[in-house]
Amino acid sequence: MGDSTDLVREFFQRQITAEGGGRNRDGRPDLYYTIFSLAGMQALDVPVPAEQVERYLRTFGDGDGLDFVHVSSLARCWASLGTSRMPDGLDTALLNRVESFRTADGGYEGNRQASYGTAYGAFVALGAYQDLGKTPPNLLKLIQALKRLESQDGAWSNIPGAKTGALNATAGAVTMIRHLGFPVNAAVGDWIFAQAHSQGGFLAVPGAPLPDLLSTATALHALAALERRLPSGIHERCMDFMDSLWTAEGGFHGHWADEFVDAEYTYYGLLALGHLSL
Repeated sequence: MGDSTDLVREFFQRQITAEGGGRNRDGRPDLYYTIFSLAGMQALDVPVPAEQVERYLRTFGDGDGLDFVHVSSLARCWASLGTSRMPDGLDTALLNRVESFRTADGGYEGNRQASYGTAYGAFVALGAYQDLGKTPPNLLKLIQALKRLESQDGAWSNIPGAKTGALNATAGAVTMIRHLGFPVNAAVGDWIFAQAHSQGGFLAVPGAPLPDLLSTATALHALAALERRLPSGIHERCMDFMDSLWTAEGGFHGHWADEFVDAEYTYYGLLALGHLSL
């Protein structure tokens, strides 16, 4: 980021609302956006207003009534502050709620009526578990559930039996499977490279009209997990793409048609730039 780093630090500082939560796109505090606000501050060595954020987190108690994503977000936010601040037994209570979203095939999904888990659901659950120093039970079943999400073109989808993969599902599956010590077919790296847009960035699905920052960040992260280096042409176009999304407010837009700047996409910007700088 060079001389622009302070702009990003100031941007993340502005994302913490008076209530103590991270600001969503409507300007209101939201647990999901709090994850990215805290993570961005920590990545750039910005002091986190821990007491203010802790007061906000305590308003959610043990997460009763929260959906899957926000229960997991609550767990991850507490972990960011430090588990020593958590009320006794809260970690177990939150992970029990996360586990209540386990699907019959061993995966995770926010809809309790679903018969199969998704790559996104697995990523959310695994993040909550690991942030609290735990591992999901029946880990092999989780890997098997991810295996059933492989698409016919050699990638991953959030739907079993799909003909075509989706980049973010693929990146999530690759990252998780490699992180957990299981093998991944190296050819999936070629599929990810095929989603590189001619003007920079990566596409969410084959044939998408525009690249986006989330897909770009996750693609770069997955390629790093696969130990695949970017060809110089893709690297330079990605750098140009990142520059096109940057704003002097200190954040990043999500794609060329996105009018908003928020903590989530700015964090994805940091993730992408981190990989591009290696």
